[in-house]
Amino acid sequence: MQSEMQDWHRKTAEDTLKYLDTSKEGLSSEEAKDRLVEYGPNELEEVDRAGPLRMFLQQFADPMVMILIFAIIISIATVLLHGGHEDEGFIDAIVISAIVIANAVFGFIQEFKSEKALEALKDLSAPTAIVHRNGEWVEIEARDIVPGDIISLGSGDIVPADARLVNAVSLAVDESALTGESLAVQKNIKPIEAEKPPIGDMINLVFQGSVVTAGKGTAVVTATGMKTEFGKIAQMVQESEEELTPLQVDLESLGKRLGVLVLVLSVLVFIALVFAGSTNDWNEALFTSIAVAVAAIPEGLSAVVTVTLSIGVSRMVKKNAIVRRLSSVETLGSTTVICSDKTGTITKNEMTVRYISLPSANAKVSGTGYSKEGQYYYAPSRENWDDFSSTGEPFDVSNSNEMNMLLKAGQLCSSASLARNPDDESSWRVVGDPTEGALLVAAEKAGITADKLELQYEEITEFSFDSKRKRMTSIYRDDEGQVWAFTKGAPEVILERSTQVLVNDEKKTLDHTKRNDILEVNMAMAARAMRVIALAYRPLDNTVGDWNESEVENDLVFLGLVGMIDSPREGVMEAIAKSREAGVRPIMITGDHALTAVSIARSVGLTQSDQPAVTGSDLAETSDEELERLVLERDVFARVAPEHKLRIVRALKNQNHVVAMTGDGVNDAPAIKKADIGISMGIRGAGVTKESSDLILTDDDFSTIVSAIEVGREIYANIRKFVRFLLSANAGEVLLVFIMAMIGLPIPLTPIYILWINLVTDGPPALALGFDPPPEGIMERPPREPSSRLLDNSMVRMIIAGGVLVTFTASFVYLFVLWEALGYIPQITGAAIDWSLAENADILVRARTATFATMVLFQLLWVWNCRDERNPIWRTNMRESKGLFIAVVISFLLTLTVIYTPLSVAFGTVPLSLMHWVLIFAVSLIGFLTPVYRLLGNSDHDSD
Repeated sequence: MQSEMQDWHRKTAEDTLKYLDTSKEGLSSEEAKDRLVEYGPNELEEVDRAGPLRMFLQQFADPMVMILIFAIIISIATVLLHGGHEDEGFIDAIVISAIVIANAVFGFIQEFKSEKALEALKDLSAPTAIVHRNGEWVEIEARDIVPGDIISLGSGDIVPADARLVNAVSLAVDESALTGESLAVQKNIKPIEAEKPPIGDMINLVFQGSVVTAGKGTAVVTATGMKTEFGKIAQMVQESEEELTPLQVDLESLGKRLGVLVLVLSVLVFIALVFAGSTNDWNEALFTSIAVAVAAIPEGLSAVVTVTLSIGVSRMVKKNAIVRRLSSVETLGSTTVICSDKTGTITKNEMTVRYISLPSANAKVSGTGYSKEGQYYYAPSRENWDDFSSTGEPFDVSNSNEMNMLLKAGQLCSSASLARNPDDESSWRVVGDPTEGALLVAAEKAGITADKLELQYEEITEFSFDSKRKRMTSIYRDDEGQVWAFTKGAPEVILERSTQVLVNDEKKTLDHTKRNDILEVNMAMAARAMRVIALAYRPLDNTVGDWNESEVENDLVFLGLVGMIDSPREGVMEAIAKSREAGVRPIMITGDHALTAVSIARSVGLTQSDQPAVTGSDLAETSDEELERLVLERDVFARVAPEHKLRIVRALKNQNHVVAMTGDGVNDAPAIKKADIGISMGIRGAGVTKESSDLILTDDDFSTIVSAIEVGREIYANIRKFVRFLLSANAGEVLLVFIMAMIGLPIPLTPIYILWINLVTDGPPALALGFDPPPEGIMERPPREPSSRLLDNSMVRMIIAGGVLVTFTASFVYLFVLWEALGYIPQITGAAIDWSLAENADILVRARTATFATMVLFQLLWVWNCRDERNPIWRTNMRESKGLFIAVVISFLLTLTVIYTPLSVAFGTVPLSLMHWVLIFAVSLIGFLTPVYRLLGNSDHDSD
């Protein structure tokens, strides 16, 4: 039964009952019990996942983290090799351990949160249901429902399982959780001929998790648990594996390279010192090897990356975006395609009356959504209907009896109401049907308010809207005792029941010509994806009687047509243009009708193509290879199912695109989780969608996505700045220690010096680069290639240039201080020297202190070169980098404290003379004045 794929929508209700071996009387308790054993409970199942402990331990498998762990081991080994007397080694180990644990805890929290999607899905399931068992209606737990059960549905009920309708009376169901479309679907029991219609078109089926908004009905359950559409989505959500972001890939690659470098250099130095005869002291050789390894490890890199990404999170919050996954901040900057929903993201999800066609004139209405702002203007021709921004000659509603009657009919013939919007005083909040709400707002804009009409009209009765009748009528008595019937509905239905038309103040016969003119206008509006409503009225006998629909809804006086549309959000057109300028391609993926989707896409500039939308039915017939071609050629996909969205994302990713996917419904969750950047809606988004996403838009606005992409690019540009700063500094340390060890001199930098430089001296400037202002024109460049890497050719050249320059500068100072004190340079001149002698040891400490100060000062000047690899320092706006100025000063002052305070004892430093400082400042200026950009050539990336 449910284990087999069945076209339930094509079967009649009777055939469905027969196939499921049940009847309208439902199942007996025994039958239900047997089927529960066969099919299992009606609940979502959870696939095997890593437990919390395993999830936490996995955080330490990252290559960068493993290098930091290696640094901890090195620091402890340094202490042990010196008999436990090197207290600073324990301090080093504690500091680095804190960094490792903090990163692991943060990563665990983020990953643990991301696995809450299934729980959010379960929250949308119905807890109980009304079923027909043993010949009577009973309430049972929804988990006990089985295929073949007959369920009762009423207004407000959550549908407990997928089912085929057996009976439906004015039944309307909100399926937005599955389709993403907010308007309720009118249901009936007629079979559908189409083989594979989208979920939104299966009007004879109801689906688990959807909500009954009106009417009542009964249905036979066809699928439960993981076999439901809800269950399929749960399966896809759980099977979607988290993929590494481009930055994570870069850092993992960098970590592996550094790991190899650390190992090779350490072993090479140890072998050279021991077996090449440079020293016979194995402890000294190991000590030197450890210094080389520590120099190669950027201990502060992970912390600075985390802090910089956190800065991005704060910036995005100010732009109405909440980041759930820290690494996704940078990924936004590399986005090449935005797959956006239509309703509520590109549009406001608020129906707006745009055009009103009266028998004697056409009018346009300004304003969007439920805003109180809006005016009426003449629309003399249909050619400018698509121009939402044009105004024209003002239309005086007060002097038009036709318009007054039409808007009055729209205000009175309604079950909806307008309420104060606590979040925005400039707009209303609609309570009830959005279509009726649009008519109320249009009337209010013209001054025909509900408050005024309540004083003039008293409602007597109402004939509610019905999907079969496609119309609604309200009967009122005015303050003069006259009884009126106001009717609205589908244009063809209202026209069929109208015999007259109101032209100016005169009723005229609705002849064949006028009917055709009205139908032609209706078709023109519909072709522009408008929802068209016709309004009419009829004066009734003043005697209140037992009116029936057939009597009242005839001989109507036709008033006109109202065209409404879910208007685009303000600023979305500019945002789409900005994204295209930045090389980011927007695509619309919606559950709405194809005609509506294409019309909106064209109106906001999302597509300039005349090609129709690709529908869910088209995708069902399309191979994966053909889809990869389609996603590059088409901009609009309509009436799509969850699996179609997932296929579209996969097709784009297979072609190396970085995909951002937006959505609000449960149906969007699998694709959102699969995308590089999953974006959910904060206002309309389902809980499972938010749990599956990386980013939540608090305003549900497409423009916010583009703003977030801009922040992502700024953050990546700043990450490049401090990575090239940190790695070029580390390269200099490695080269300096390696070269001096190879020529037989004592290493000029001890491990504690190197750790101080890496964590304290370089840390504040690196953090300041994370706050640095973005380069100009960052959104005028295309996104970086998905295949590009952080450590690209330009970055490598920068690191080598910085490393060589600082090595030359520090080596010069080190050798000069030794030559100054000894009159010659040992080893280089062939002279051996016993460094254990007190006098010689003092010389070595002074040389090391000068070298330490040179490394610090050079890097604090070199950092300004790292801000921009396209221009020299004097062409950049240094005044904007106030944070960097402060960081440089702090780092330099901290360095002075370890030279001129009691800390010098722990660090093994001595005060330097004025002459030494003059020399250090002079040679360190190389780091500031060297035009590095000339060495690099043109950058092959677009981030800064």
